[in-house]
Amino acid sequence: MKKLVIYSFVILFLACAGNQDLSHTETAKIVVEGFYQGDEAKLREYTTTESYANFKSLQDMFAEAKNSDSNFKVIDDTSDGEVAWVKFTTSYEKKPSIFKLVKEDGQWKVTERKPREEVPF
Repeated sequence: MKKLVIYSFVILFLACAGNQDLSHTETAKIVVEGFYQGDEAKLREYTTTESYANFKSLQDMFAEAKNSDSNFKVIDDTSDGEVAWVKFTTSYEKKPSIFKLVKEDGQWKVTERKPREEVPF
């Protein structure tokens, strides 16, 4: 019984620690693929509340096949403590896109840009 409790704590610790190790570029890729492949759980987990609502309202118009390859490629990225920017291309769009990310509870999340907010590239 004692071993079972120890194994349970180890598994719980590993499960909780897993997502917080993702970089801002890895998070951006997860959000892009989650958006186009209709994975609401990933979108909810890796976006802020306001961004999730916006992505969700647009998602049905841009859905792709679940197995489609995003060909996600980072063009440029920058991070300044709690805010990061990622410029990237995918097979889903002809022009590069830019995500703004913020850290919430130690995890990168895609968020909304403010109107007329300057991007670093």
